[in-house]
Amino acid sequence: AQREVNRAEQAGIVTVRRVGPARLVRANSAHPLFTPLRQLILATYGPPVVVAKQFANIDGAAAVILFGSWAARYAGEAGRAPNDIDVLVLGEADRAEREIGLPVQATVRSLDQWRQARESFITEVKRRPLVPVLVDDGHPDLGRELQALPDRPEETP
Repeated sequence: AQREVNRAEQAGIVTVRRVGPARLVRANSAHPLFTPLRQLILATYGPPVVVAKQFANIDGAAAVILFGSWAARYAGEAGRAPNDIDVLVLGEADRAEREIGLPVQATVRSLDQWRQARESFITEVKRRPLVPVLVDDGHPDLGRELQALPDRPEETP
């Protein structure tokens, strides 16, 4: 790991600061490769991938969406680092609630509640940055709707 940090430092991808015998390593946000590397790491190891894997087998889920402060930072909004990851499951609430067992703030709403957008929670979620991580193939119209919402960050694989 030390050899790789040395290489990344020589390439200017990271900055290193010494505090006693310790080296504090931080990504160099001024480097031209910062944004593409960040996107690659998030797409490979980040919350969208982990949440997608963990929520993939929930019966009755039409879509799984990241929202809240994590999605806002992912979309480039300034602010404090998020304390948790907010996940919205669209589908049949009773089935999904029995199967969710992750240490995330999971909220379940029916697809009808999402489409009707009568409650303030749904209207606020639709207004803010979202990161769709799963959309059931049986709901292609929902996938198009999610991508059409404003201020979408770049799509994750």
